[in-house]
Amino acid sequence: MTYCVGLCLKDGLVFLSDTRTNAGVDQIGTFRKMTLFQEKDRFFTLMSAGNLAITQAVKEILLQGQLLNGKNLWTAENTHDAAVVIGDAIKQVYERDHRALEKAGIDFNCNLIFGGQVKGERPRLFNIYSAGNFIEATPETCYFQIGESKYGKPILDRVLNFNTSLNLATKCALISMDSTLNSNISVGLPLDLLVYEKNSLKANKLVTMDESNPYFQMIHQLWGEKLRAAFNSISEPSWSGANKSSAISAPAKKMGAVPVNRQPAKLKTKTVTPATKKPVKKISTKAKAK
Repeated sequence: MTYCVGLCLKDGLVFLSDTRTNAGVDQIGTFRKMTLFQEKDRFFTLMSAGNLAITQAVKEILLQGQLLNGKNLWTAENTHDAAVVIGDAIKQVYERDHRALEKAGIDFNCNLIFGGQVKGERPRLFNIYSAGNFIEATPETCYFQIGESKYGKPILDRVLNFNTSLNLATKCALISMDSTLNSNISVGLPLDLLVYEKNSLKANKLVTMDESNPYFQMIHQLWGEKLRAAFNSISEPSWSGANKSSAISAPAKKMGAVPVNRQPAKLKTKTVTPATKKPVKKISTKAKAK
């Protein structure tokens, strides 16, 4: 499994990925999920999740500069067209491999986060699916996750917005990753972090982080401590209602109380005695003779 998160903000982009692959409890590997593409007029970042053989095949097509419908990453006019190129690369791998994968009972699983900037346009971010189609981040929905996303999502939803500074967004992404590492063994260190500053067209802030990185160590320790402190600072529920601010038994405004079904009382049944048969009067044989 994996976890990657990409943020698209007013001042630039943030990319963060782990490096663990998992094909079973005894087949743990370390592979990079982040790939950079740089030229004088453009800068792109690609992060991948899913079947490693499929994502590596897609990346190889892109790195070789193979033309797809007459374009590659180096000739695409803008970042949207570059995302189309990546979608076409996925479709090419699908056409080549999907029948063999189906026979082996393996799903065609390939999810990508792709973003960057071509000179003259704003930074852009895309989530590209296994079918080769994609969606683009917006100021209202300014981040994408792929892989094991559920553990790291709450902090992003509570803190992040399009106007968040790159430094604050970097901290938020790392806390999101730490939460995922803490809850899922299929995501693991080292981490690759890129903070891309708008219009730079360079990877000025790129780092690989492991357990010895002092900033990540500090985040791992303090985030756990602060969470426990925040948890302990919240009042316990008051069932008696003595403390109005923490009263838990207050009636709901839109629904009544939950009905409690009790076993109905046993009905008293009258004992009915069976009717006694009347004795049959015997007629004597002498009476018959007369």
